[in-house]
Amino acid sequence: MSFEDPADPTADAESLTDAPAVGRETTTTRSGTGRTVIDTRNVSVHYGETQALSDITMEIPEGMVTALIGPSGCGKSTFLRCINRMNDLIDTCRVEGELRLYGKNVYDDDVDPVALRRKVGMVFQKPNPFPKSIRENVAYGLEIQGFDGDVDARVEESLKSAALWDEVKDQLDESGLDLSGGQQQRLCIARAIAPDPEVILMDEPASALDPIATSKIEDLIDDLAEEYTVVIVTHNMQQAARISDRTAVFLTGGELVELDDTDSIFENPDSERVENYITGKFG
Repeated sequence: MSFEDPADPTADAESLTDAPAVGRETTTTRSGTGRTVIDTRNVSVHYGETQALSDITMEIPEGMVTALIGPSGCGKSTFLRCINRMNDLIDTCRVEGELRLYGKNVYDDDVDPVALRRKVGMVFQKPNPFPKSIRENVAYGLEIQGFDGDVDARVEESLKSAALWDEVKDQLDESGLDLSGGQQQRLCIARAIAPDPEVILMDEPASALDPIATSKIEDLIDDLAEEYTVVIVTHNMQQAARISDRTAVFLTGGELVELDDTDSIFENPDSERVENYITGKFG
């Protein structure tokens, strides 16, 4: 069994089975589709005896950028890794509650995590290209999933979507490790989108980059949101304000305190705790 395209209104939800930049202003005007992509109900996560997330209930809309912000250790990255079950790789991790992707609980027994990750790509904080050529980096996921189409065309398309093609088109056989840090991160983004996911998760994708490279990544995120649903963890509140449509604020204890349109979060939050965090009184 395989994933059906959730963009198809006839698709069965039960088919999810085994198988800091300078000088930039907010330009997000996306309204999304109104559909919910990710829907969580009372999600809690424990690492052994330590609770990392507490009863997280939220919805993430399709075709928009949702930023997760909050102080260190509040569970932002843990929540991100729940979405594509990366936490399964941690022996002591226990996830409770429901996390649904297009209506299907990704933690059901009949869900294949590998198939899930084809639909939910991930980009990590530190660029992590494989010690392979640029072409092989992007094609890796396609080969793993047995892609039988034109691999070279998909590699080119992915590199163009990651705003990297013009810089590397004449050196595809050279090592991805020879690229600059910002180029390596865009290569990792190209690798993540090559298998044609529905959702892209980004865990502080620009925190290790210089301001110019950060600006390119932020511009790229804006472009990617035209085609993908993007969920990004960031410690940089200014970055969240610039690039996201919705913002979720996690605070100490792994608690989701507020989720709203980004403008509302930064200009008129409902929670005093969120206002104190946004204005720098703690965190």
